[in-house]
Amino acid sequence: MAEAAAAALVKVIFEKLADEAFKKYARSQNIHSELKQLGSTLSQIQALLNDASDKEITDESVRLWLNSLQHLAYDIDDVLDDVATEAMHRELTPESEASTSMVRKLIPTCCTKFSLSHRLSPKLDSITTRLRYLEKQKADLGLIVKEEKPKNTSRRNETSLLESNVVGREGEKKRLLNQLLVGESSKEKFSILPIVGLGGVGKTTLARILYNDTRVKDHFELMAWVCVSDEFDVFKISETIFECVATENKQFKDVNQLQIALREQFKDKRFLLVLDDVWNQNYDDWEILVRPFHSGAAGSRVIMTTHQQDLLKKIGFNHVDNLESLSHEDALSLLALHALDVDNFDSHETLKPQAKGIVKKCGALPLALKAIGRLLRTKTEGEEWDDVLKSEIWDLENADAIVPALRLSYHDLSVDLKRLFAYCSLFPKDFMFDKEELILLWIAEGYLNESTADKSPERLGQEYFEKLLSRSFFQPAPNGESFFVMHDLMNDLAAFVAGEYFLRFENQTEMAMEALAKYRHMSFMRERYVGFQKFEAFQRARSLRTLLAVYVGVEQSWNTLYISNKILVDLLPQLPLLRVLSLRRFNISEVPDAICSLNHLRYLNLSRTNISKLPENVGNLYNLQTLIVFGCESLSTLPM
Repeated sequence: MAEAAAAALVKVIFEKLADEAFKKYARSQNIHSELKQLGSTLSQIQALLNDASDKEITDESVRLWLNSLQHLAYDIDDVLDDVATEAMHRELTPESEASTSMVRKLIPTCCTKFSLSHRLSPKLDSITTRLRYLEKQKADLGLIVKEEKPKNTSRRNETSLLESNVVGREGEKKRLLNQLLVGESSKEKFSILPIVGLGGVGKTTLARILYNDTRVKDHFELMAWVCVSDEFDVFKISETIFECVATENKQFKDVNQLQIALREQFKDKRFLLVLDDVWNQNYDDWEILVRPFHSGAAGSRVIMTTHQQDLLKKIGFNHVDNLESLSHEDALSLLALHALDVDNFDSHETLKPQAKGIVKKCGALPLALKAIGRLLRTKTEGEEWDDVLKSEIWDLENADAIVPALRLSYHDLSVDLKRLFAYCSLFPKDFMFDKEELILLWIAEGYLNESTADKSPERLGQEYFEKLLSRSFFQPAPNGESFFVMHDLMNDLAAFVAGEYFLRFENQTEMAMEALAKYRHMSFMRERYVGFQKFEAFQRARSLRTLLAVYVGVEQSWNTLYISNKILVDLLPQLPLLRVLSLRRFNISEVPDAICSLNHLRYLNLSRTNISKLPENVGNLYNLQTLIVFGCESLSTLPM
């Protein structure tokens, strides 16, 4: 997890260092050579990240090394932002240059550049020293330069297709069974039956039930099951299908030769093919794979299990019903089965309260319940279960035991998507968020600055959001409005992968001063009154980039929300690196001038506050991209 975050930051740093306008200004300030040296050392460290990614899970020292690198990468990014902001300031204030031109002629060049270089050189020296130290640690940690490992088509150990102990899914089974066995009415030789749902919800189990049904076996002449997983290799998939349906062993030189043979196997025969765990989105690959299928007899079927709908939409499925979680009773039964080898908790009444809590916590996801049940299998007494639940199951450090499928889904994401998802750890559970607003936050944090000639950051954000939505990291809010939520387990996963840089400040009363320095992003719950004492210690959190007010529930339940003016006047100026500031819906009558000292600010949300005017010098916030004042009825004009 730490490797993904560090890699994303390092990528951003190199993009900034490569910018021609940035390099030109750095040369003018006599810091170009220092930045070049920094980039050289950082590139040596970047080459170690693939190896560090493999080792961080089992080697604590590597994980700590990656954490140190991420902290340092944040510091580097802050310095580069400082340079870019200063360059923007110079570019947008030509009149100041003109007024001092005569003075400049009388002062040596080195002295006119003294301020920025004098201010940044100590920071750059410190950063370079820390970088070199990290680079030198590679020998002690056993880190080597290593190419990115090829993705393994076998994501998980394939289990027997004859899995028993299936709980629930009678309704889904009946519906899909009817679709499998009904006669073909269209001209197509085969049709697709998608099973879509959240990781761990039981898609593969349901497909396995259908595959092993005796009526299905009697109905189809040929049957094959392929675990596709993340690498959609047409040759390997086709080869596996051939091995399942052919009676002879043959070797093939290329995919064309293989598919000719496969077409002959399918010719005029009714077949059932299960493509389990499809992650692919490439329609061209899909077209190549299915070419031999058209030779089969009418009524042939392809069951596809997937957690995303991208490919299905391209195939022509405009709407697919997701497989829902188990009912509460079925979930209890599944937990009892894996923990106690019984159908229910009737004979273990003392365990029922804990069992109900587990089901609720897991959202009745079968895979999570199975994992927890197996962990509890040796514990039969209520007190023993309590000990396990307190020390292991609900400890996010042991998240592998809770949501292995969710972690699996996370690991499949690109570095950029991992970072965008981790950012959502700032949202409390059950928080309903607006897609457009979230994309604006991503932009403000610098997450969507990818160089694309034909895509704006907003468009890129839309695409990334849809990818996370299609993979069930987000889901539509239950109220039917245009809001989205994260499943509680996804929320836990986001908090786990976000690491020690994100803080959801909820009920903490005291925090160690030294701990505050590490936080870069923070959200806090809007309350009836937010006092200064609660946040006083955050004057030490000078590296904070995000201060986000959030709320769970019906906002109209309170007519007025208040925030201490001391937070605005005394605290905010102590957070010079803030990029995102949301004070939405607080009763603020006046925005203090001090807010205009936040030179890095990119996003400022003052919607539904009571402000009547903004500071005149708000225009000096050169980096400000988004200013939201919706619902500020007393605000009649904006500063020029």
